[in-house]
Amino acid sequence: MDLLVKNGVLCDANGRLRADLYIRDGLIEAVGRELAVPAGCPVLDAGGKTVLPAFVDLHCHFRDPGYTQKEDIATGSQAAAAGGYTAVNCMANTDPVCSSMEGVRYAVERARAVGLVDLHQCVSVTEHFDGETTEHLKTLTDEVRCISEDGRGVARAAVMERAMRIAQEKGMAVLSHAEEMEISPYDYRLAENLATVRDIALAAHTGAHLHLCHVSTREAMAAIAAAKGAGVWVTCEVAPHHLYFKDSGYRVNPPIRQGADVEALIQACLKGEVDAIATDHAPHTEADKAAGSPGMVGLETAFSVCHTVLCRENGLPLEALSRMMSQAPAQLLGMNKGLLRPGFDGDLALVDEAAHYRVKAAKLHSKSKNTPFDGKTFTGRVECTVKAGRITYTRDGE
Repeated sequence: MDLLVKNGVLCDANGRLRADLYIRDGLIEAVGRELAVPAGCPVLDAGGKTVLPAFVDLHCHFRDPGYTQKEDIATGSQAAAAGGYTAVNCMANTDPVCSSMEGVRYAVERARAVGLVDLHQCVSVTEHFDGETTEHLKTLTDEVRCISEDGRGVARAAVMERAMRIAQEKGMAVLSHAEEMEISPYDYRLAENLATVRDIALAAHTGAHLHLCHVSTREAMAAIAAAKGAGVWVTCEVAPHHLYFKDSGYRVNPPIRQGADVEALIQACLKGEVDAIATDHAPHTEADKAAGSPGMVGLETAFSVCHTVLCRENGLPLEALSRMMSQAPAQLLGMNKGLLRPGFDGDLALVDEAAHYRVKAAKLHSKSKNTPFDGKTFTGRVECTVKAGRITYTRDGE
């Protein structure tokens, strides 16, 4: 679709510019002042607000197939659009586990039919999460950009090494849920730290691209920074809740950490050591949450939380936040998104940096309402989302 965005402040990883932006046939055609556009082109007046590249989430759970009482691809897509997202990477812990191209195409086609997000579907590191079998990875096409055993660590180093070799040959990233499962029942900090160091060593040995999911400890972050300095192909993500909460009892995996860990993660964001902000959007029913299921919904609150904590409270430039929420995750997924440049997808998030946003769980678009942010107020809010030149969300007084 075509769309002219006027009177906005454009901001991406490369800087800020007061200019208009023209989307033609779903792609950014031009950026500048007094743009020549066809008569009758639809216009979105940004009203002086900030226009960002729409966000890309490397880590979410839409629970489809198998757990659609918690979320499905339609409701997950609606939550994503309300949070400024036009692309998501869904984990493989569905039922059945996504271990084949059939599972990938099921999710991708359903998301395409909904039309709110471009969905990439992860495939499990081991077949059906059996902890051993990796032959299925050889059957994957280049539609699959990454694999993950999310929700658990790959227990045996030999299995992870074998998977990394296949991934390296096929150009896929290995997304690691770094957890030594035998240790985590009594020391989750040690469980994350040991698994992080092990997987970095395997990545250095195989040459594979290792991406560490939901990094939460200061020791793990230090190991990642050191590995990057040594030339290992490693990237990482941090979740908004690990940047905000300290010593909280809210159940999530990995758990909420100590203040020193939160500060280390914030400093890593400020120094450019964190590649991506990823929500780990994990919907659960009230009954499942009451029974102890870990996780929280996060797509609709991610920008507001990160803008408040990183930009407002710690001075991170919005350009750097855009890099972590748009450019870098889009690059990892091989998507033509994340920058406000001609030729890139016409995917935008219009945000009000000064608006105060009080989270109301009951008004979230996700099918599940399990958020620890209910009642909390943040600065910065998504006002409108555009995908390929089509408006997919407007706040409209919410």
